[in-house]
Amino acid sequence: MLKQLLLSLAMLAAVLLTGSPQGPLKPCKIPGVDEQLQCGKLSVFENRLTRKGRRIDLNIIVLPALDQRDKEAPLFDLAGGPGIASTISAPYYTTDLRDYRRHRDVVLVDQRGTGASNPLQCEQSEQPYLGEMYPVKYVKDCRRKLERVADLEQYTTPIAMDDLDDVRAWLGYERISLIGFSYGTRAALVYLRQHPEHVRSVVLMGVAPTNAKVPMYHTRNGQRAMELLFDECAADPACNREYPHLREEFSELLKTLGRNPTRMKFRPSAATSEVAVEIRRDQFAEELRSQLYAPPGARRVPFIIHQAAQGNFTPFLKVAIPDDPSAKVANIIADGMYLSVTCAEDVPFIDMREAERMNKNTFFGNYRVEQQVRACRHWPRGSLPAGYDNPVTATAPVLIISGYMDPVTGPDWAAEVASHLPNSKQWIIRNHAHVPAGLTNFGCFDAVIMKFLDDPDPNKLDTSCGNQMLAPAFVVKSP
Repeated sequence: MLKQLLLSLAMLAAVLLTGSPQGPLKPCKIPGVDEQLQCGKLSVFENRLTRKGRRIDLNIIVLPALDQRDKEAPLFDLAGGPGIASTISAPYYTTDLRDYRRHRDVVLVDQRGTGASNPLQCEQSEQPYLGEMYPVKYVKDCRRKLERVADLEQYTTPIAMDDLDDVRAWLGYERISLIGFSYGTRAALVYLRQHPEHVRSVVLMGVAPTNAKVPMYHTRNGQRAMELLFDECAADPACNREYPHLREEFSELLKTLGRNPTRMKFRPSAATSEVAVEIRRDQFAEELRSQLYAPPGARRVPFIIHQAAQGNFTPFLKVAIPDDPSAKVANIIADGMYLSVTCAEDVPFIDMREAERMNKNTFFGNYRVEQQVRACRHWPRGSLPAGYDNPVTATAPVLIISGYMDPVTGPDWAAEVASHLPNSKQWIIRNHAHVPAGLTNFGCFDAVIMKFLDDPDPNKLDTSCGNQMLAPAFVVKSP
């Protein structure tokens, strides 16, 4: 009885500190999901320090545990990006990931600036395909648009993780488990540092630590992944037979595109008109780097390179341009939120001379660094707590999953993070890249994670099934 009273008082205090919610969770239906879920909004101050002015309604979906009798700590899923809404995962937790809910609620909270939590979304409606990532005009226009509805300095990870703890308290959970992917791992680590007493366990997939200086190391990590892919092609009889000089072809192709970009017409599908495209070195290389994020895309890369080296860029354009370029495709990443995070937490700490030295004479060059450093010159910079980029230390049990072939968050970052978490285990999956998809025996991935969530003891966790998670065959003919 006393415990229930104290919990009620704690929940009331949280509401008084953060602003009144728009009512409790209510039954809801969302598109693509037949099951009835629980939805709600929690209003928080945009400026948590001054506690004045604009409020943000945090969008929340709770997928109830399938077994309500013996529930474990809920699982809070933190999305990547930064800029991806967590609630887009709701359909997966009613289908492929339904087993995660056997004994626990799954909680999805759109981080401030994403989804339906005051999204910082802009559109590059006038940009050509394969254009620059962050044209100056686009960045300036995006800032002008968003500053009407947001203080762009208030969308950093530490602020958002205090939001998340308000949600935890409002929902009445004392301890929670966290699962983060890519940028979501940074968010999870920051929550772990700021609110360790409320963490039962943590799963990190593709670790992006607070000192990652995104995108300074994208080229280094991408270069490593591409070299590993070339080595695997050379060791594969079918791939080596079709592409015996792949590394040389790629190097020469990049030099050629650097001197003379290719201009051509391309018809994405039989139902669309031709579009004019210009294929430049940096954009070509960056698009191929993005193909390395998941094994199915990576296994197409040798075919794409070889065909382009012969003058046939159609296979490349098929993966770079959507089937219907005229259709309005929702941007999964809120660019404004992406810039608010990286322009505060990463880009200011990049030494351009060091980046230029590091990325010189590589496949991918310094393109991403130059694009984001330039963009951040035109974007407000939020403040960070002292020591933000220091390693996170905690005693909570942590499972850290790394793809050996990851082109963006390599296993070395995971090892560094693990060295400061004494109750952690790093699981390196040999054929895994960044996005968890496309491997055989993929049930192993979720089985290991759920085993850890059920019994979060890293020392007892058996990850040997990862050895049977194999990549698909290389593409050696036109699909």
